[in-house]
Amino acid sequence: MFLPETAVFCITLLIYGGILLLLIYYVLTLADLECDYLNAQECCRRLNFWVIPKFGCQALLCAMLLICGHWIMFLMNLPMAVWLFYELQSQRRDSLGVYDPVDIHSRGLLKVHLRNCMIYLGYYFVMFFVGLYCLISALLKGDPIKRHEDDEIITGF
Repeated sequence: MFLPETAVFCITLLIYGGILLLLIYYVLTLADLECDYLNAQECCRRLNFWVIPKFGCQALLCAMLLICGHWIMFLMNLPMAVWLFYELQSQRRDSLGVYDPVDIHSRGLLKVHLRNCMIYLGYYFVMFFVGLYCLISALLKGDPIKRHEDDEIITGF
């Protein structure tokens, strides 16, 4: 084991929470673009700034779960890491990033990006609560109150 189980799940929850906040920022920024509060250039610049860190956090999470031997959580996170990598690699070479200001309106990609953000939000909300369950179960492993055979509670550390 690389880290204690509780530390792994604490880090997992922090990563999930950070990505959830980032995705809420994505939805708000795309909604501002849809309502014309932002222009396409500024919106795409803001969103493209966070694409690589989002993928990096997901890749770090997968690597940590793999190294620490949490295979089920690793397998639950692997599809999202693969999808984010595919999203990075499938962008056109002449585009400015995953969110391209030319294509976002002309090709109707705004609704697609909003739909993808909602799907990501759903996935990360579910994974946040799975991670929370794993953290609670890791904290409750064993006997939290050390007892002797005669049911005497020991208060000393």
